[in-house]
Amino acid sequence: MKEIKIGFLQQHNSASKEDNITRLAEGITDLARRGAQLIVLQELHNSLYFCQEENVDHFDLAEPIPGPSTGLYGELARNLGVVIVTSLFEKRASGLYHNTAVVFDSDGSVAGIYRKMHIPDDPGYYEKFYFTPGDLGFHPIQTSLGRLGVLVCWEQWYPEAARLMALQGAEILIYPTAIGYDAHDTQEEQQRQREAWTTVMRGHAVANGLPVGAVNRVGFEPTRPGEEPDEAHPGIVFWGSSFVCGPQGEMLYRASDHEEESIIVNLDFDHSENVRRWWPFLRDRRIDAYADITKRFVDGK
Repeated sequence: MKEIKIGFLQQHNSASKEDNITRLAEGITDLARRGAQLIVLQELHNSLYFCQEENVDHFDLAEPIPGPSTGLYGELARNLGVVIVTSLFEKRASGLYHNTAVVFDSDGSVAGIYRKMHIPDDPGYYEKFYFTPGDLGFHPIQTSLGRLGVLVCWEQWYPEAARLMALQGAEILIYPTAIGYDAHDTQEEQQRQREAWTTVMRGHAVANGLPVGAVNRVGFEPTRPGEEPDEAHPGIVFWGSSFVCGPQGEMLYRASDHEEESIIVNLDFDHSENVRRWWPFLRDRRIDAYADITKRFVDGK
């Protein structure tokens, strides 16, 4: 039986990068000591979610890969003997930046990186100002624990990305995330969006016969630290609700929507094998009839 213990940190970030990183290091260490083998962090976990506005000064938060953060998290992975999925603001060159997931194997080496391919541009999520779309494609990252299909946040809404990871042998889909409520929406609409977010990823689990883990930040973050929220700069309440589900979409754990959490969930990869035998969706795909899927829109049919 192939089982792993996946741990995640759902953290409320502050304006202090040093404080955030210190608490992350403490949380990673605690999870490892409690038995976690794979530890997943939220999107852009070192800082506040700076994409709430377009501000060139925020590019100062970016760093090269390898760089200070890869050194820190790589050392933690090596010392603790765990695999860690991180999410960094990568400075590839002057004027060229990516939203990049870096996976460290249990020996501290970089097992692989994934540069976010789908970049949103919505009110409060002005990521196109900061990030160049990824150019590495959709490929699982091989680690000592298995093949990890790492995608990032906005990609939760795209079944194509999950499918391409599954077709290349991913054993789990992992989504570091930063998503929250629009302050202008009603409570009913806010909850519809949170449930849609959970539902679409549970659908990816079912469609591909794979477990899914999504790790979100939690709590209120101001648009401009030190300033009171206003109509133009309302800030974001990140809705937490990090979760792990199995290959039938069954919820194994779902975190609070307003509190920090440090959780370990047992995953049985053999269950995915059984589910795929019961529901052989990959067998029955009509790959001869899917050519139109690569078009922006199918006009005139």
